[in-house]
Formats: sequence, C-alpha cells, structure tokens
Amino acid sequence: MKKVFKIGCLGIIGIVVLIAILAALAGGGEESTDTEGTTETTPATEENSAEEAAETEEPEEPEEPVEEEPAEPEVPTEFESALNQAQSYSDTMHMSKAGLFEQLTSEYGGQFPEDAAQYAIEHVDADWKANALESAKTYQESMSMSKEAIRDQLTSDYGGQFTQEEADYAIENLE
Repeated sequence: MKKVFKIGCLGIIGIVVLIAILAALAGGGEESTDTEGTTETTPATEENSAEEAAETEEPEEPEEPVEEEPAEPEVPTEFESALNQAQSYSDTMHMSKAGLFEQLTSEYGGQFPEDAAQYAIEHVDADWKANALESAKTYQESMSMSKEAIRDQLTSDYGGQFTQEEADYAIENLE
C-alpha cells in the first residue's frame, strides 16, 4: 500500500509542477497550489522569471521596423536552378559574366530563359577578376600561350568574354 501512496504522491507532485509551469507561461508571476486544503504560494522558477523578463522587454522594442520590412519575394524554381548552375560554372570553369550568361541561355547549355540567366548573373557569388586569372593560368599552363595571346583569348567573343579590365588584371597577376 505504501508503494501506491508514494507513486501517487510523485504523480501529484508532477501534476502540481506541470500546473505551475502552465500558470507561469500563462502570465502568472507567482504560483498557487492547493495541497491538503491549504493554499501555498511559491515564487516562480528561474526559467519562468527569465520568460517573464523576456515578455516585459518585448513591448519596449518598437515593432514597426519588423512590420515595415517587405517580405522577400519568392524566387521561381527556374531562377534558383539557373543560379545554382551559374555558381557551379563560376566555381569550376571560372567563366566571365558574358560567358556564363551565354552558357546558361544556350540551346547546348542550360537552356534557361534570359530573365532566369540574368537573375543568376546578378546573384551569383563570383569574383570576375579572379575567374579571369584562373582562366589565364589554364591557358598558360595547358596551351603554353604568351601573355598577349592569353589577353586576346580572355577578351574574345569566341573565348573567355571577359572585360578588358578583368583581362588586364589577369595578365598583371600571372606568374
């Protein structure tokens, strides 16, 4: 019989603790529990005090900036796909903006519509000068090209399609 009573007491204590937590979450700073006909007042726990402190701090912060921020528009899946492909090409093939755009829209490449490719170009994380330098290194190492031939290849419409500034940076930083 004592085992049942001890389990019953533990169960009651658990219920009382649960009620106290729920009361604190509902906004009560102190908890009242009724045990054996007497009312006992206990201070809120540290966890409840921290929650109450957080609740009292929230109204002090202005909510307007959060409400005024426009929600980010949902990006179409095709635009995200073009961006992912652009990032891959930039990271592995070190392409220029123009070359990347052409690859994304080409019937032999990504076949993306121009607006999706433009979105990708505008949002890709690329350092175009670094891409030009990496391309220049490839031309130098694999094709044994002179610096001037590399510059021409980097800026060619049939080559890298880098800007003159990007090609100049690459040539200046070649070993």
